[in-house]
Amino acid sequence: MKLRKTKTFKTLAEPFWKNNPVSFQILGICSALAVTVQMKTALVMGLSLTLVVAFSSLAISLMRNLIPRNIRIIVELTVIATLVILADQILKAFLYDISKQLSVFVGLIITNCIVMGRAETYAMGNPPLPSFLDGIGNGLGYGAVLVCVAFIRELLGAGKLFGYKVIPQSFYAAGYENMGFMLLAPGAFIVIGLLVWLQKTIAEG
Repeated sequence: MKLRKTKTFKTLAEPFWKNNPVSFQILGICSALAVTVQMKTALVMGLSLTLVVAFSSLAISLMRNLIPRNIRIIVELTVIATLVILADQILKAFLYDISKQLSVFVGLIITNCIVMGRAETYAMGNPPLPSFLDGIGNGLGYGAVLVCVAFIRELLGAGKLFGYKVIPQSFYAAGYENMGFMLLAPGAFIVIGLLVWLQKTIAEG
């Protein structure tokens, strides 16, 4: 029982740090560059991908013994596409403004290597519960990096967090200026690069 609990915790927790899909596996970088200008869009994108990867892994694991090997990619894409459409429609119904800001990137979750990678490499060979937890872990690991990047970009680039001003006006009066560069894609690329370097430095140390 203790061994099972340890394995379950490892499946869920490992993608947060040791095997993070963005900072370690270097996956999902395109969306990480595009949706991290604001924390609210990064948070919603992270949660959307988490739900898609978790439930697609669960569904594919449940069907793994029924799917013919020669059409498994088609089945995986069908499951993922269905969940992506549901996520996109839910966002449009309840969070329309954020959905507009995310633009096509929710729909492009279907092309995200993290989702397809977990379905193909993990869910096809493991039982439903570990697959579901693996999906949650990888989705939250991806979301954690997005939120960290968005925190730095929104704070330094706009002086805001979740759209609210957090840098006092006195700072601007004293000559402080926002780093507009951080709101551009190269700024996100640099922040992600620094996070990758930090993780590898700590892991190897």
